[in-house]
Amino acid sequence: MENSKLLKSGEFLVCETNANAVFIPEEFNEEQKMIAQTCKDFLEAEVYPNLETVEKSDREGMKSILQKSGELGLMGISIPEELGGFGQSFVTQMLVAETTGAGYSFSVAYMAHCGIGTLPIMYYGNEDQRQRYVTKHATGENIGAYCLTEPGAGSDANSGKSNATLSEDGKHYILNGQKMWITNAGFADTFVVFAKIDSDRVLSAFIVEAKYPGVVIGPDEHKMGIKGSSTAQIYFNDVKVPVENLLGKRGEGFRIALSILHMGRLKLGANVIGAAKKAIDDSVKYANERKQFGTLISTFGAIKHKLAQQVIRTFASESAVYRVSADIDTLMEKMKVECGDYGRAATESISHYAVEAAILKVVGSEMLDYVSDEAVQIFGGMGYSAETMVERGYRDSRINRIFEGTNEINRLLVVDTAMKRAMKGDFPLFAEAEKLWTNIENIACEKAVDEDYFGEKQRYIKNFKKAILLCIHGASTTFGKNIVHEQETLNNIADMMMETYVSESLALRIEKMGNMQSDISLYKNILDVNIKETANTVRQSGLDAISAFCTTDNCNILMNAIDELTKTQCVNVKEARRKIADKLIADNCYKF
Repeated sequence: MENSKLLKSGEFLVCETNANAVFIPEEFNEEQKMIAQTCKDFLEAEVYPNLETVEKSDREGMKSILQKSGELGLMGISIPEELGGFGQSFVTQMLVAETTGAGYSFSVAYMAHCGIGTLPIMYYGNEDQRQRYVTKHATGENIGAYCLTEPGAGSDANSGKSNATLSEDGKHYILNGQKMWITNAGFADTFVVFAKIDSDRVLSAFIVEAKYPGVVIGPDEHKMGIKGSSTAQIYFNDVKVPVENLLGKRGEGFRIALSILHMGRLKLGANVIGAAKKAIDDSVKYANERKQFGTLISTFGAIKHKLAQQVIRTFASESAVYRVSADIDTLMEKMKVECGDYGRAATESISHYAVEAAILKVVGSEMLDYVSDEAVQIFGGMGYSAETMVERGYRDSRINRIFEGTNEINRLLVVDTAMKRAMKGDFPLFAEAEKLWTNIENIACEKAVDEDYFGEKQRYIKNFKKAILLCIHGASTTFGKNIVHEQETLNNIADMMMETYVSESLALRIEKMGNMQSDISLYKNILDVNIKETANTVRQSGLDAISAFCTTDNCNILMNAIDELTKTQCVNVKEARRKIADKLIADNCYKF
């Protein structure tokens, strides 16, 4: 990648990025491709043939598959070599998350172990804790789980009632409480458990072994989807946790939980890409086999529209995923030099991109819902049959909008975090917004004389950002501190921000591809359709936001500004989609 300024989280709103400075999937090296292929081979050999069995609440069956992945080294991708892993880059970790995302409920169990079940110990544990636990997690000898949610504490994690009290001899914390929706609960060996010590206001974190007396695992929940992953409640009844198993410092649990949630959101953004590509493969293969009225349904325009949209949304999400992943790698290397600790460097770098993490989580989960829903529709009646993989994929997809903080919470985080970072002085969001606002009556989107194809797209994206800034300025000045109660307006602004970030990532990717290969006409079709759809989202969400805060005096001026900033050149989106679908149909699988 070409050196350039490393943007802070949310700074994309006021800065432009050079295409040569972003990482794109077309740049994966041979080692990364080999690791991805190993993951694909594992799914084919060990996961798909056993899905029916493990989805009948076969806890030991799923644990066995997980351990086999550990034997292959797949559980040690993100773990340093000195702890028994392979110490791969964040980009490679995201590629593994993507590839295993095609593994249905196995993917959930695998990601829970490798992510939230292991990384809190690796990032925040001391050397003794890392040697005792992370080394065994790296090989699959032990399986990990993460215990945060309680019956009365979901999105409001810090309101949990679980409690720990130091024993009289000072050697143990006596842990009591109840956790729910715990992935891998039925077969995990270690749990990262969050509880308050005595009357503390904030959480602390503990490493708890399943074999400790007083740890009681409930039966697996009966779920809509991801049936093969063990999800159960866990009860802690006077569990003696050695004091040396306090993770991090006392009262640091909430910080640990938040940083791990940021990581989980990023990894989920990659995970859903693999699931989407699997659903697209199933969709096109069926469309190329199924005949109606004596004709393959893949020749029908309505089916081509669906196939093309599946590709467009997946390809766009993927572009954003690897753009921010490479930024995290760059920051992580810088942080490692500065602080000398791998764990701290990782958590600081991942938490730094909180805005983008929330974007990837929401955009990715909603993209997969769309793709899996259309897969069922393409299959028609067969898509509703449990005999097909698309039926399983449809059910499994739904949890992603709830995992790692609901999409409602994450939409609010997108705007709130960006504004708070700007208030701290990370980037001049409000100053740029004020400049636009004072000149709002003269906003015009003139085309440059020498504007080329990508120059045109960059102009559109820059205009979308201006529309966002106007809405942020209008909402923040009108509502002041009460803006936190205006969730509908914040959601409008979040949708504008999310779609604009993804469109910019897509445009940068395709522009860079143009420097690497001669013919990118098909990818320009993807970008053309995406930009039109983003313009529509920015316009509608912008107008909805304005209607909530504008006055009679400035309403028309604001609406005209939004209209002007979301104008785009007319594009034959029907033909663009048909060309995209035709490639997919010819390849009979996703090869974009």
